[in-house]
Amino acid sequence: MMQKPNILWITSDQQHWFTLGCLNPEIRTPNLDRLAARGTLFERAYCPNPTCTPTRASLITGRFPSQHGAWSLGTKLDESIPTVGDIFQEGGYDSTLIGKAHFQQLLSTEEFPSLESYPLLRDLEYWKENYGPFYGFNHIELARNHADECHVGQHYALWMEEKGFDNWRDHFENQWGNKPFDFSDGKPINPPQYGAWTIPEEYHYNTWITERSCARMDHCIEKDQPFFLWASYFDPHPPYLVPEPWASMYDPDALTVPDIVPSEHDQNPIHFQMTQEESPDFSAWNEEGGNGMHGFHTHLESKEKRAKNMAIYYGMVSCMDAHIGKLLDHLDAIGQTDNTMVVFTSDHGHFFGQHGLKAKGPFHYEDVIRVPMIAAWPGKIPQGQRSSSIQSLVDIPVTCLKAAGLKPDPWMTGLDQQETWKGSDEHARTATLVEHHHQPTTIHVRTYVDARYKITIYLNTDEGEIFDLENDPGELRNLWRSKKHADLKSQLLLKLAQAELAREPLPMPRVAPA
Repeated sequence: MMQKPNILWITSDQQHWFTLGCLNPEIRTPNLDRLAARGTLFERAYCPNPTCTPTRASLITGRFPSQHGAWSLGTKLDESIPTVGDIFQEGGYDSTLIGKAHFQQLLSTEEFPSLESYPLLRDLEYWKENYGPFYGFNHIELARNHADECHVGQHYALWMEEKGFDNWRDHFENQWGNKPFDFSDGKPINPPQYGAWTIPEEYHYNTWITERSCARMDHCIEKDQPFFLWASYFDPHPPYLVPEPWASMYDPDALTVPDIVPSEHDQNPIHFQMTQEESPDFSAWNEEGGNGMHGFHTHLESKEKRAKNMAIYYGMVSCMDAHIGKLLDHLDAIGQTDNTMVVFTSDHGHFFGQHGLKAKGPFHYEDVIRVPMIAAWPGKIPQGQRSSSIQSLVDIPVTCLKAAGLKPDPWMTGLDQQETWKGSDEHARTATLVEHHHQPTTIHVRTYVDARYKITIYLNTDEGEIFDLENDPGELRNLWRSKKHADLKSQLLLKLAQAELAREPLPMPRVAPA
């Protein structure tokens, strides 16, 4: 029998921290609830950046985005940076990623080539031959799209064809040319769908990720090799789309739909207020390069539409949960549950009406920077516990490597959370940082959050936010400009600066005075 523990990461994409049945009675996630019951649910877990590429790169490097360099969507993680997968391989592990990577950009350039770009992601002959290596994973099976997005291709498309689903293109917003969004008639071949996706669930990417992840476990058992496996799901990232019966599982009228509180943005930076205009002009924020930025548009939407979106989003979570259940069942079936550390989380959160916002953007409310997180390992991590200890996703690779008896890369700045995960009263963190870049100068944000307070600052402006999470958990009263809280502001600014200093990597020991 294998002596080294297996490490199984299960991630969703853009999942609000509250969308677990064990926290929210309006949603059903029996399998994630089961995982929480046999492990610990961490109620204060934070992403290092509330967008995909930066956080996903942090998950494999153990560094914050400003340290690993993939600081925004549309950037690429340098392939020379050591990753958690490299270290697991050196330690004798099989290192596999199934599902979403998103470490690279959709457009390849001569200076920054990308495997996750057009036209390569649609070159199925190429992907028949390429199953790794990739960022420390010796085996990969990848896809890029969310729901019916036109990015479909790579190993997911190959799998659908192997299953005999030859007309899969009919179920995607699809243009099979050499350039993205280059539609000769101005429209994709298929119109975007909403609600009930026409693709049968047996060919949905949840099915693909689960089936292929189970197959990789079996491969490792046959080789008597421990595995580090990342099952990386795409949902519930919009578009709001999922096959039946999940699409109609929730009644929009039965859900508690979040909404803006009148005047809550009066003390917030101007870009918060502009989201509540019908036609806001965000051109001033696009001065460098003009690339679009998530969240810089109107967020106005009827309550009926928000309720419908929320119902479908919940259906996407429940569908994914069912497939995660099959993954956990397979771990039981092969007798590896007791020998496997399972970590579930998401790359960032989501707005579906909170503060009048939708999806994501540079609005560092708990809804978008806080994530669901569960860690389970029978006999090692307490069962059925909830922890309020602060967690950062940059800590996960360091903690998992240490748990496997391996030494993290010295450039990793995440903290070892083993003792906290084991139920110790001494927490590894008293606070964490969250970054957000879109354009280098116009949106460059830092947030410091501790057990009670949160402060957010912006480069080249004197605007910011301070929230007292204990007395104002809904984050409705920004204290930034409050004269009454001037001393608090000074204290939090100092703590933020100290937190920035504390995360400096020091890989070289000082062994001589000169």
